[in-house]
Amino acid sequence: MVEIAAVRKQYGGTDVLKDVSLTVHEGEVTCIIGPSGAGKSTLLRCINRLEKLDGGAIYVDGRMVGYEVRGSRLQELKERAVAPQRAHIGMVFQRFNLFPHRTVLENIIEAPVLVKRVGKATAIAEARALLERVGLAHKEDAYPNQLSGGQQQRVAIARALAMKPSLMLFDEPTSALDPELVGEVLTVMKDLAESGMTMIVVTHEMGFAREVADTVVFMADGRIVECGSPGQMFAEPQHQRTADFLHRVL
Repeated sequence: MVEIAAVRKQYGGTDVLKDVSLTVHEGEVTCIIGPSGAGKSTLLRCINRLEKLDGGAIYVDGRMVGYEVRGSRLQELKERAVAPQRAHIGMVFQRFNLFPHRTVLENIIEAPVLVKRVGKATAIAEARALLERVGLAHKEDAYPNQLSGGQQQRVAIARALAMKPSLMLFDEPTSALDPELVGEVLTVMKDLAESGMTMIVVTHEMGFAREVADTVVFMADGRIVECGSPGQMFAEPQHQRTADFLHRVL
């Protein structure tokens, strides 16, 4: 589903991603852990083409993201050509990014109606089904400022799912929540994982990574230090850098 090949990214001459390579298979959950500044969020933004690469390539579902090969040359796609690729990649951010002037239902149906040209009645029916799935069927007429942080994040997940993505990216989706609200968001994410959704999750929730991930990736200093199954990574990390990090956070 996702092939990341020798990706490099710089900000102001500073290397943020250094030859990062990773493969994620369809239906797998990959959790990326590591200290702040490791490049985890930048990697997600590169997958969704919210950041341009300085080297390497990313493929999602067999298609190179942001570029196409013309003859023997690599041609960068214009934004209008990138948008259809991005429509197949759902992303949930740390902050919920809901439209404050729109109701929950309106937030969810906007992209399907405007981007995918789904009929409004169909979009509403599908949005209500998604709200039922995330436990918020009774909140369709509420505005974001009337919801808790956990509820807003669940709406954000439903909004991403409304585009029927083949891949879901989660950028520390619980980091902005009060501790007592974290569980309700993780429950929705576990349900997604059990349904077979391909997911890449940047997270500090080690319990979630241990329980749900197929693969855990540890990043530090812009590189993937190691990756493996949760059992191997948490019980027998192969690198001292990984062991030191896990000793601090577990």
